[in-house]
Amino acid sequence: MDWLQALVMGIFQGLTEYLPVSSSGHLAIAGELLGVEDPDQIMPFTIAVHVATVLSTLVILWKEIVWLLTGLFKRGNDFKPSTHGISKLNDEQNYLLCIIISMIPVGIVGLSPLKHIVEDAFNSLMVVGVCLLVTSLLLSFSYFAKPREKEHIGLVDAFIIGIAQAVAVLPGLSRSGSTIGTGLILGDKKEKLAQFSFLMVIPPILGQALLSTKDMLEEGVDVAMAGISPVALVVGFLAAFITGCVACKWMINLVKRGKMIYFAIYCAIVGLSVIIWQSFA
Repeated sequence: MDWLQALVMGIFQGLTEYLPVSSSGHLAIAGELLGVEDPDQIMPFTIAVHVATVLSTLVILWKEIVWLLTGLFKRGNDFKPSTHGISKLNDEQNYLLCIIISMIPVGIVGLSPLKHIVEDAFNSLMVVGVCLLVTSLLLSFSYFAKPREKEHIGLVDAFIIGIAQAVAVLPGLSRSGSTIGTGLILGDKKEKLAQFSFLMVIPPILGQALLSTKDMLEEGVDVAMAGISPVALVVGFLAAFITGCVACKWMINLVKRGKMIYFAIYCAIVGLSVIIWQSFA
């Protein structure tokens, strides 16, 4: 993988991690088009660009993160019990509890044999195409559904959104599209869903990066000998970080304005194109 391939794939990752079009699916498509197929190259690169997108989340949502961390340790006269969720906790602690609950399904999938089944699915672009169509259907349904809006994301909703995140480990099934779309169907407020969706993925992405690094070390993958240079890794990292910052901020505004239907159309076009391409390949 040279620096130009890393640049293109880093941009793909940074944009599609937040936009509801599936980063894993687009990385698989980009890798195929650019001729990047060696898993020893893909694994370290994937770790680098995913960590980059986590950092972009921390940069864009730093005020919310500071609010959560500050509220976590409130005690005494500063403590104000929440009017929703668990009454003995404050708003910040209830929010963090929702994030923890949302992580349970994806944690089960990541630490179970299902993880290897999902990884095998990455070898099929036909799966990517079909899952992009599923993403399109979910986004379309969430756009036209008009449930009664809830003021806060509750514990049950957090778990259901977490299930959507776990299912979205399939390539082509957008994580942000699945979690935000599911939240919209449940009636959670648009203004809070994108923020919750981006915050809830931070621990799973970092956890997956650590597990992938562990697997890479156990398998004896030498990044320098795998054909991917440190320059390419840095270029990919920076491209994913910069585009991730732009996409994260943009996506939050798009969800607030209810513009998800355009991504449904995009996913349908790309999904059908991939299926046709693979059918005649």
